[in-house]
Amino acid sequence: MTDEMTVHDVTYNLLRSLGLTTVFGNPGSTEQSFLSRFPDDFTYVLALQEASALAMADGFAQATGKPAVVNLHTAAGTGNAMGSLVAAYRANTPLIVTAGQQTREMLLSDPYLTNRDETVLPQPWVKWAYQPARAEDVPAAFMRAYVVALQPPAGPVFLSIPLDDWDKPALGPAVVRTTSHRVAPDSERLRSFAARVNRAERPLLILGPEVDRAGAWDAGVAFAEKLRAPVRGSALPDRISFPEDHPLYAGPLPMTIAGVNEAVHGHDLVVVIGAQAFRYYPYVAGEYLPEGTELVQITSDPDLAAVAPVGDSLLGDVRTALEQLIDLVEDPTGRAAPAPRNRDRGAEPTATAAPLTAEAVYAALNTVRPDDSAVVMESTSTLAQQVQWLPTTRSGSFFATGSGGIGWGVPGAVGVALGDRARGVERTVIATIGDGSFQYSIQAIWTAARHNLPIVFVVLRNGEYAILKSFALLEKTPGVPGLDLPGLDIVSLAVGFGCRAVDVDSTEALTREFTSALAAEGPTVIVVPTEPELPDLG
Repeated sequence: MTDEMTVHDVTYNLLRSLGLTTVFGNPGSTEQSFLSRFPDDFTYVLALQEASALAMADGFAQATGKPAVVNLHTAAGTGNAMGSLVAAYRANTPLIVTAGQQTREMLLSDPYLTNRDETVLPQPWVKWAYQPARAEDVPAAFMRAYVVALQPPAGPVFLSIPLDDWDKPALGPAVVRTTSHRVAPDSERLRSFAARVNRAERPLLILGPEVDRAGAWDAGVAFAEKLRAPVRGSALPDRISFPEDHPLYAGPLPMTIAGVNEAVHGHDLVVVIGAQAFRYYPYVAGEYLPEGTELVQITSDPDLAAVAPVGDSLLGDVRTALEQLIDLVEDPTGRAAPAPRNRDRGAEPTATAAPLTAEAVYAALNTVRPDDSAVVMESTSTLAQQVQWLPTTRSGSFFATGSGGIGWGVPGAVGVALGDRARGVERTVIATIGDGSFQYSIQAIWTAARHNLPIVFVVLRNGEYAILKSFALLEKTPGVPGLDLPGLDIVSLAVGFGCRAVDVDSTEALTREFTSALAAEGPTVIVVPTEPELPDLG
């Protein structure tokens, strides 16, 4: 043995310098050389499947605002994690995703577990994919990966590292660099946008996920209040960027071309900040904008600017843009604030025998949830009821999948709770999950139990994929198989993974068990039988 620094030593020193001391993964044979001599000041978060490992890292990075490191098992593990990688890319989450590779000396003979064309598999769902040409280049590749992951729009990057690289001699200490990751918008174009806002008589403001991710919640509220314009959120948001109980809030946009056209009808200017214009889901044909309606968009994502079918776009950091717009936009003399949206929920749902309505579930949760709690949402068919009864009122307190693929919510909640702990924040994470979604990544609750995380999983058990039944009606496709989910004993499964778990049969039982969960150590799984309700996809 010598005192010579190895690639392993230098890389861990670099990660330590960058504050990247939490690694998510499920160890495989080609990763053990990276994980050997794992430092005492690092934390390894073990997930029982790679898709869960990556989604946990996603939630962790979103909660902390810093990149996270994920370690996958060569091509097999990367393949397992691809669905979660798509979600991280769509949510602009900065991740450094690593995968082990077979020994360099054997690659030409294609040994077992070789990752063929190692940079191809994760694309196009990473910003950069690379396998270092030499073992000595591994630390510098990590440094570049860190910079690329944070550059706007932020997102995951991928490094493939042969297993024999780690014990090779290093060239010396890693070069640690810093770089900014906010890009100011073009001032002249921003002033021209402000002038268009000033000329508008009936503007509509759309605040999308980028606003909350950029820490621009307060700036968005201040801009909306000065403008005295109604505010809508993106359809199917992965982050909420405006208080849903604010008098100016007019609800989320519809998911269809025709629905958006109707929602913006009567407005002469639509101001889209930090969002796609627009996020569509089912195809219902129509004009993108009504006649006489114009659109301007501000985003840090060149791709979102490119794919917008209408309007004029400005690239730049949305927080910087909003802060400057507050001063550039004139007080609209004579413009009355719009009448608040009718928020009359009607009578409070009463406690009834199961199955409960989704409305009753969310209304009950609203009476007992802590004010500072975070919500992780993956019950798409009940999104409307969640917005109505469990509104988001604080920055950084709502999280959902960025891609639309299910299976992110359970491990995402684990990552958010771990991220809260890492940054010294104590709050409860409420994960409202459909029974179908829960099965995709149920093994993630084991990690929640092992780390004693303050998560309450509320599983809405309607016994079906309700959102898909709505699509069957919309698309006129009768007789689709596999849309019902009978015979799931979720409580027994949760207990088997080490969680406190309970079935409830009324809103009274739900509030009682939820209150008990707040006082319990570690996670609780509450299963609520609910009535099947087909959501409106318009």
